[in-house]
Amino acid sequence: MSNSLPSTTLRDVIGLDSRPPKLSDSVLLLIDYQNTYRTGVMALEGAEEALAAGARLLERARAAGIPVVHVINDGGENTPYDIRARIGAISDEVAPADGEAVVVKQFPNAFHLTELEKTLTGLGAAPGSGKNLVIGGFMTHMCVNYTAQGAFNLGYRPTVVAEATATRALTTPDGTVLPAAALRAAALTTITDLFGTVVSTVDALPA
Repeated sequence: MSNSLPSTTLRDVIGLDSRPPKLSDSVLLLIDYQNTYRTGVMALEGAEEALAAGARLLERARAAGIPVVHVINDGGENTPYDIRARIGAISDEVAPADGEAVVVKQFPNAFHLTELEKTLTGLGAAPGSGKNLVIGGFMTHMCVNYTAQGAFNLGYRPTVVAEATATRALTTPDGTVLPAAALRAAALTTITDLFGTVVSTVDALPA
């Protein structure tokens, strides 16, 4: 008979704090809120709801006066990630305001071969500072997950807002279909095991 009780997290084993940070003590990182994920081949389950949550999160961040960094994935011309076309643009609901940084990436980890570290440093959040990064965006299992991991590896404290993320169903190696909700839950659970904290909703994040 298998053990149905959850295991102790790696965070608990090594004594990391898993309390969510105050938004006012954080930098907001919005990842790949692009039209790419709202229609066509890359449409995500729950994309519209997650985008609406991302817009609420952005509104709170702006009201709190904290730094905001938008990350966008450039997949090249004539792809669903073509940032020169409407399909690859940041969605209007979370469009950058004047003065908000935009970082272009080409890998799931937004820190890999980008200006993100330099940008954060300029905002008073240098690597190794232990600064809180609040994260929302697409896709939960890919760029959100790997950017949270990248942030952890660089000495940041990432917190993902679950309702502000979404993903899609995928076929597993054994040929069965893993529903989007299950993949999203697995990705968020991976983050909470070591890389950071997850809050369920925008409103669950302390002011």
